[in-house]
Amino acid sequence: MKQNKTYAIFGLGRYGIAVAKELVDNGMEVIAIDTEQRIVNDAAAYLPVCKCADVTDAEVISRLGIGNIDTVIVCMASNLEASVMAVTLCKEAGVKSVVAKCANEMHQKILLRVGADQVVFPENESGIRLAKNLISSGFIDMISLSKDVSIVEIDVKEEWCGKNLIELNLRKKYGFNIVAIKKAEKVNVNINPEQVLDAETTLIVIANVAKLGKIK
Repeated sequence: MKQNKTYAIFGLGRYGIAVAKELVDNGMEVIAIDTEQRIVNDAAAYLPVCKCADVTDAEVISRLGIGNIDTVIVCMASNLEASVMAVTLCKEAGVKSVVAKCANEMHQKILLRVGADQVVFPENESGIRLAKNLISSGFIDMISLSKDVSIVEIDVKEEWCGKNLIELNLRKKYGFNIVAIKKAEKVNVNINPEQVLDAETTLIVIANVAKLGKIK
């Protein structure tokens, strides 16, 4: 059984490098790809797997085995045509999750229409934050309070449904401090530990970053 998810980064500008380095630093398997050999050579100094390739070519996508990657992050916002082709080819290859960086709202609409599962604006979301959210599967969002501590929104897992916080004892199991419960866009900070959780409930917690990977 695969322990870590696998990631591919298309485009090694500052944003792509930030995402790739954060993923690698957290022990993830990452393949980093760019069309410029000089950029690939520079990135190879701190990224284990770097390739110089054209990700708008279907044969290249197939040869690199991109269809077996869990998540692809397309970081080529300055080239909409290339981003559209890369997203389309990844989805056709069977990639489950494709995240694309975009330059504006119009590009966002186009990328979502051709199959991107998530589109991010670089001015609104740093590469490091995106990487942490990707690593923390099931987390809706994460805001760093310090190097070690973050505020995280967590979807209620299927196995948690029908149980209350006392039964789950999440603080003991994961070291979480639950600060609020959100449901139907309403946030309640007066937490009732006997409240039964369901799939439409979100927990807002303060957590140690090192323990986030325990949530599966």
